[in-house]
This record gives sequence, structure tokens and C-alpha cells, in this order.
Amino acid sequence: MILSEKQQMLRKLYRQFAETEFTDELLDQLEETGEFNRGIHDKMAKYGFMGAKIPVEYGGQGGDSLAYAMMVEEFARVSPVLSIYANTSNSLGGGPLMFCGTEEQKQKYLTPCAKGEKIIVFALTEPGAGSDAGGTLTSAVQDGDYFVLNGRKTFISGAPFADYAIVYAKTDPSQKGSKGISMFIVDMKLPGVSCGKPEHKMGIIGYPTSDVILEDVRVHKSDLLGPLHKGFATAMKILDGGRLGMAAQALGIAQGCLEESVKYARERKQFGKPISKFQGISFMIADMATEIEAARQLIYSTAVRKDAGDPESSKLCAMSKFFASEMCNRVAYKAVQIHGGYGYIKEYKVERFYRDARITTIYEGTSQVQQMVISGSLLK
Repeated sequence: MILSEKQQMLRKLYRQFAETEFTDELLDQLEETGEFNRGIHDKMAKYGFMGAKIPVEYGGQGGDSLAYAMMVEEFARVSPVLSIYANTSNSLGGGPLMFCGTEEQKQKYLTPCAKGEKIIVFALTEPGAGSDAGGTLTSAVQDGDYFVLNGRKTFISGAPFADYAIVYAKTDPSQKGSKGISMFIVDMKLPGVSCGKPEHKMGIIGYPTSDVILEDVRVHKSDLLGPLHKGFATAMKILDGGRLGMAAQALGIAQGCLEESVKYARERKQFGKPISKFQGISFMIADMATEIEAARQLIYSTAVRKDAGDPESSKLCAMSKFFASEMCNRVAYKAVQIHGGYGYIKEYKVERFYRDARITTIYEGTSQVQQMVISGSLLK
């Protein structure tokens, strides 16, 4: 795909910001503490990145899906962790509000989200309901003007520091499976809301993840998001955009791995010459570059077709997530292999990329779930 002049300028902006602001000192700090860095979050918000895809009337930049994908890609090329900082508000955090929020809800919640003043997270997964989100056990029982929520969400990225959570709960237990589920905007400071201890993760360190526990939490009916009992169908549509963002993140990680590998192969000498001169190394780099470009074209094309209302966009988003995440892990593996023993050392960027890459085939729908979506679309 040939980018327009405006798109090239946006890519340049994203890349310059990441290369300038995502310093080695900051990335090391994130790795050491595992804590959310409010300073870089606020700086990203100042540049408008938290609202890149959110409409202008709600404080955002009004960008399209391609601009959003390029932003996530360029940020992940330097830091997959910090790419999530800007991704959440434009994806699963702000997405439900953009998709079906009332005007009042958008003004109250989406606008401060776009400006980076508030953080909204997505709370769907439960201990017994991961890929099978239809197995949701969290309940919401209506009591006058309120719904009383009880349950536990798990693996909720950003929960420990979030202001609000989009919570999925069963409102009609008579309906089986994914039916009878509704969405609620839950203030994380409400009585009865608490977070578990942040998980000790393999990668994506610096963006805390924890359980969210709901014990008799009273949520006003004005914070019911979307139609009653129809929340699951909405979630599936929102996840399409999330999958595109995660595909872009995987693409950025892979690009970072490639660039580090090319640099290292040119500098590292064995048997009296740079290892880039050895066919075994050069062919691995050729494979990496080819797969990366194939993923980029798929993701960019999908972004354009999604915004154009292509009826196949759901399948294409799943294809993008499936191909890019699996490709990312293959590329990260080869990057470490090219670095040899040094690739196993934390001082080298590919070690961190390798750990961060692993989650891309798991969160926001495993590769196997994407295969289910793709095959289901083709075989229906």
C-alpha cells in the first residue's frame, strides 16, 4: 500500500515520538518496577495519542483505523508495553462507548478518556470464561434504579490504576451461553470494587494486570451501556477493532526484532567476517522481512476495508491478528537465534521483545479463536 503524504507524516510523528520519548532509561524502569508510568502517559495524552481514533467532538483526533494501526505499530517497534498505553483508550477501553454509548455517556466518560484524564479498561474475561466468554458468571440484578453486580474478572490489563471498567455481566440467567449478558460502566472507586494483586507476568511488564472483584456493587441504570441483555454481541464487534490493534502491535514487535537483528548481524564477527555474510543468517533475515511485509499489507488493507464497511472486515481482522501474532513469534525466535547467547541476555532488546511477543497469540482472542472466527465465516 502506498501511503498518502498525510499518512507518511503521521507515521513520522509516531516514530519520532517513540524514538525520542521511549528512552532506554524509561523502558528499564518499567521492567524493574512493573508499575504504570503516569508521566509518559500524560505526555502521550498531550500529543493527542490517547484519542487518536476517538471523534473530535469527544476530545479525540478523529483518525481512521489505518492511522491508529500505524500508531500502535510504531510505538510497539520501540516498546510493546507503551504501545498499550495509547491503544487501550482507542480500542477496548473507549470502543464500547464509541460503538453504543449515549450522548451523555460519551460526554461523561469518552471525552476525558480521549484527553488522557481518565483511564477505562475492558473487563470481560473470568477465571472460568476465557475463550468461552459466553460462560460469564458475573451477575447483575436490577434493584430499582440500580443494578447490583457480583463476580470476579481476571487478567484485566490496566485494572490496578483504572478509573472505570467496562464490565460484562449476566442480566438474564434464563438465557443460555452468550445470551442475556449486558455491559456496564463501573467506577472503580465504587464501594465493593477491589483489585487483586498484580500478576507477575512473563512480558508486557510495566502495564499491570490484575483481577477485578465485584461484591454487591451498585451501578446506576444510567451506566448500563448499550441494550439490555445484548452486551455479548456488542463485545464481539468491538473485539474486531481490538484484534486489528493487537495485529499492529505484533507487527511493530517484529519490525523491532528485524532491525535489531540486521544491526547485530552487520556488527558481530565470526570466522573473520560479519555474520551477515553467512547464508544461514542472511536467509533468516530475508524470511523475517518477507513475513513482516506480508503482515503489514494485510493489516493496512484490513484497516481501510474496515472503515469502508466491508462485510468481510470481521474475518479480515481475525486473519490479521492470527497471521501477525504467529509471524511475530517466529520473527522474535529468529532474532534471538541470530543474536546467539547475547539474545538471552537482558541487556539486549531482543530478549525483551521475545518475552513480549508471546502474549500476542493469546490476548484479545487466542490464535485458535481467530481460526474459529475465520473458518466459521468461510464455512457458514
